[in-house]
Formats: sequence, structure tokens, C-alpha cells
Amino acid sequence: MSLVIAAPEFMSSAASDLANIGSALDSAHAAASGPTSNVLAAAGDEVSAAIASLFEAHGQAYQALSSEAARFHQQFVSLLNAGVAQYAGAEAANANPLQTLEQEVLGAINAPTETLLGRPLIGNGANGITNAQGVGTPGQAGGILWGNGGNGGDSTAANAAGGAGGPAGLFGRGGNGGSAVGPGPANGGNGGAGGLIWGAGGNGGAAGGSQGTGSVGGLGGSAGLFGNGGLGGAGGDGAQGDGGAGGAGGNGGLIYGAGGAGGHGGQSALADGGAGGAGGHGGFVSGNGGGGGAGGSGSTLAGGLGGTGGAGGAAGALFGNGGFGGTGGHASGGGHGGNGGTAALFGNGGGGGDGGTGSVVGGDGGGGGNAQLVGHGGNGGNGAVGARVNGKGGPGGTGGLLFGAHGATGNS
Repeated sequence: MSLVIAAPEFMSSAASDLANIGSALDSAHAAASGPTSNVLAAAGDEVSAAIASLFEAHGQAYQALSSEAARFHQQFVSLLNAGVAQYAGAEAANANPLQTLEQEVLGAINAPTETLLGRPLIGNGANGITNAQGVGTPGQAGGILWGNGGNGGDSTAANAAGGAGGPAGLFGRGGNGGSAVGPGPANGGNGGAGGLIWGAGGNGGAAGGSQGTGSVGGLGGSAGLFGNGGLGGAGGDGAQGDGGAGGAGGNGGLIYGAGGAGGHGGQSALADGGAGGAGGHGGFVSGNGGGGGAGGSGSTLAGGLGGTGGAGGAAGALFGNGGFGGTGGHASGGGHGGNGGTAALFGNGGGGGDGGTGSVVGGDGGGGGNAQLVGHGGNGGNGAVGARVNGKGGPGGTGGLLFGAHGATGNS
């Protein structure tokens, strides 16, 4: 038996186009009716009159045929619209029972665990909200067997931290932490943990800015057995005080997974920039370390320091490369670059971060990460340019015990 698939929305669009074509043809036929149905003779002789009569007869016959074609066209459009309505009604009738059945089945499955444990067996956790007081509520946990954690709500009230992301169950992704967007210092929400067996950790939320000191970004959620760590949240800016530190990245899964990158440090116009968050560790068996977050920019006035770049995360125990160090922030005294992460037994060390440029003194580059058994050491970060003094290049990491070259020293 052959199958027919109908798309009512496309059929409705086609019917509308056909109706427009019919209207255009009717207008053209009406405009041509006068000149073709009432043809004047070119002269007063019998031949001219016969020719005019012949063309007039052809014009009238054409108009009669056009009228029949217009009626057929209108009938076809009407039938097409009726078919669209029937198909749409049939799909709606079929969809509603299936949706109802799905909801009933999931409700029956989840009811016992929700009663006993307060969370479903299968299904995503509800996202947090910004409540009436302007506070972000935490995201709800995902299903015990399967489901992502809900995202934390953003906070708009003064000094209120973002809501934490909900954790996943056995399989699923952790929810992202909410951001603090209200006035005053407030930390970003932490990302939820990834599934115990499989699933990435949620990202940390961004911290709020402040007239004083900036706050700390939320931590990235860590994975279970398989999955990547979540990203760290950005640190909050400080108007008169120091910028807040970026949140650390979450750790990768125990068996496999990369560490999450650290969040950027917050900026400050009159004080020091915030430090970048450290990268998360790679999975214990295999996984690369996360990169360190960049340091925030500080004041270019005398005494202002750029934030130090976050350290790169260490790799897993057996296989994996160390994470790169974060770049130092720009300021009067540039921030130092973060150190690269240590490699696994088989893998390369992470490169050190470059120093931040300085209006007076440039920042030093971070040191390269060391290799372990087989692998190259990470290169040192470059020292940054300063108006008076340039920063020094970071030292390279050591190569592997059995095989591998030492990393190069960064440029000064």
C-alpha cells in the first residue's frame, strides 16, 4: 500500500498562491474583453466588416472559455483549501491522543519517585525563575534515570546571587547557573553536576558588577563518568574596587572528559583587575585540562594591576594534554599570565599564558606545563610590552621522562 504524506501549511500556502494567480488572470481577461469582443471594421466595405466580425467572434469565444477556466480554477482552489482543513483536523485529532497518552505514561512512571524523592524518574528538571523579590531560584534536578537539570534563574535584586543549576541524574546535562544582574556585589550561580554515568556539567553564571569590589563567577559543574566539565562564569566588574575573579571550570568525567575553561576576571577602572578562573581537571583516565580564564583589566593609573590569568587545568592520569594558561589583564602594571597545566603520563604540557600589557610595566608570561612520561613540555608565555619595563617570558615546561622536548621560554 502506498503512503501519502501531506504538509497542510505548504498546501495552504499553495492554495493562496493559486488564488492570487486566478485574480491576476481575471483582471487581465477583463482588461482584454473590450478590445477583443467589440472589434471595429477597418473600412466600410464588406470584407472589412467580415474580418471584424470574425475577430469579434473569436474574442467572445475566448471570453466564454476564460469564464469556464476561471470557474474551474475557483473550484480547484476551494477543494484544495477543504483538503488542507481536513488534513489539519486529522493531524490534530491524531496528535492529541498521542500527547495525552505520553503524558499519562510519564505521569504514572514518575509519580512514585516524585512522591518519595521529590524528583521524576524520567524528564528534565524545571528551570529556575526570577521570583517576585528579584531572586533567581535554583534549577530543579533532572530525572533520576534520564533528564537534564534545570537552569538557575537570574537575579535582578541587589546583592542577590544567581540561582544554581540543577543536577542531572544518571544520564543528562547539568543546568547552567543563573547570572547576577542586579546592583551590588553578588556571585554567579554554580553550574549543576552532569549525569553520574554520562553528561556534561552546567556552566557557571556571571557575577554581578558593583560600585565597590566585583564578585566571583559561578563554578562550572563537574561531570560523572563520561562528559566534559562546565565553563566557569565571568567575574563581576568593580567600579572603584577590584574586579571579581572568574569561576573555575568543572572537572571532566572520571573515565573520560575535558575540563571546563575558567571564567574571565572582572574589570576595574580604578583598582586591580580580577584573576581568571582556573581550568578544570581532565578526566582521571583520559581528558585534556581546561584552559585558564583571562585576567581582567585594571586601572591604567599608577598602582593599578591587571588580573592574573587562570592556571590551565591538569590533564587526566593516563592520556591528555594540560590546559593553556590564561592571558594577564591590561593595566598600569600588566597581569601575569597563568601557568600551563600538567600533562598526563601520555600527553603534552599546556602552554603558559601571555602577560598583560602595561602602561608602565608589562606582565610576565606564565610557565609552561610539564610533561610526565611521553610528551613535550608546554612553551612559556610571552612577556608583555610595558611603557617603561617589559615583562619577562615564562619558563618552558619539562619534557617527558622517556620521550619529549622541553618547552621553549617565552619572549621577553
